[in-house]
Amino acid sequence: MSEYFSLSDCDVIGFDLDHTLCRYHLKETSRLIYESFARYLVEYKDYDKDLLNLTPATWDFCCKGLVVDLEDGNLVKLAEDGTVLRVTHGTKDLSTEEIIKHYGPKKEWRHFHSLSTSFTRSAKYYFYDNYFDLPGVLLCGKVVDMLNKRGNEVNSDFWKDMVAAIDHNYNTSAFKEDAGTYFPSVKRDPSQYLQPCSDSVKLWLRSMKSAGKVLLLITSSHSDYYPPPYDLKLFDIIITNALKPGFFSLVPHQRPFRTLVNDVEESEGLPSLDKPGWYSQGNWPHLHKLLKTMTGKPEPKVAYFGDSIRSDMFPARTFADWETVMIVEEMEGEGVPKSEATMANEAQAEPLEKRGKFESPSAVSNQWGSYFVDTQKSDGEDEDAQKLTWCCHCIHKYSTMAIPSVEHIADLPLDYKFPRFSPDKPYTTGYYPRPPDSVLKRCKNVS
Repeated sequence: MSEYFSLSDCDVIGFDLDHTLCRYHLKETSRLIYESFARYLVEYKDYDKDLLNLTPATWDFCCKGLVVDLEDGNLVKLAEDGTVLRVTHGTKDLSTEEIIKHYGPKKEWRHFHSLSTSFTRSAKYYFYDNYFDLPGVLLCGKVVDMLNKRGNEVNSDFWKDMVAAIDHNYNTSAFKEDAGTYFPSVKRDPSQYLQPCSDSVKLWLRSMKSAGKVLLLITSSHSDYYPPPYDLKLFDIIITNALKPGFFSLVPHQRPFRTLVNDVEESEGLPSLDKPGWYSQGNWPHLHKLLKTMTGKPEPKVAYFGDSIRSDMFPARTFADWETVMIVEEMEGEGVPKSEATMANEAQAEPLEKRGKFESPSAVSNQWGSYFVDTQKSDGEDEDAQKLTWCCHCIHKYSTMAIPSVEHIADLPLDYKFPRFSPDKPYTTGYYPRPPDSVLKRCKNVS
């Protein structure tokens, strides 16, 4: 395998939609998502109204890459080897002594093997790795605090209410029916939450099309929810309600593709995928056969852009053997400059004089530290060990490369050669335009 990756070598270029091609104003969207979930718990499940109160200090708790242990209400940040870096019970930090008491002297999280080998859902834990459910991290913490304050036992029962809140706001009919809080708010004022597609990205997509690339869109969003700024006619194949990661992994029990009539799925599944178009659900093997026909190649080379380790990077690399480009907005919180298009969009959405003190969830959390690297507190030892987080390790393992946004590469020629992640290279190799500060610092310390 070449040490470099180039889009010009690929036959098919695929994208996830949300937070990949379609970027959101993270501060506004995340606070809306939190309010949507919390309002459901207060109005339908009799939770304390205090859940609706947010401050910049409490908002700092939101950090991608955490795992909530549903059996005890702990939120856990993991190192690449599955040991515990930081833990809170609810929103309260556990000390090094408390961590050792709970997880043993080796600080091992008991479900790590299950999570790291399959990424499947579990009744025992939940992995927060995308911005659509990330505000649930703070809500989980505050719910556990509330249960402790009431003197109630903390067990997995609270999670049933969390799942009900998610379903109430995100189920496939919610957009059409104006149900919940999230979709009605976005429909009323889309510009407050959605960033317009930059001209550079539009030109970039058209240049791929002109170069003969097959353009593919795979999203778990329903067909009636897609941002209007994007010209979806550019795409040869659009797959909505894809239900990733099962789209890639459920072989041989894969879901069939379904055609859509007025955004309603046909009840009869398709035996195969015979032509380009807009479809719902589906599976990777049937898509692969169509891509072979469209490209005229026995093994078409696919590059896929996405923002989720669980739903995009892991399954696309593991089951489909695609090249994978991970969108990691946390890079912008660690010294990587924002693209000009991003800065222009942010300024338009929220002028400087109106900006509040709420940080974007992609900024480094004071309570949780860096998304990429953290210090493992050692009991009784002179120096604390700097470790890659498990999420950072997964980016290196399942991604070809990582970028903060597609805008960062949209002005580059298609034959630009990006250094790829490789176990034979320093772990700073693979980030474009540069590695995050914490990764650079650890590499210097190790060398």
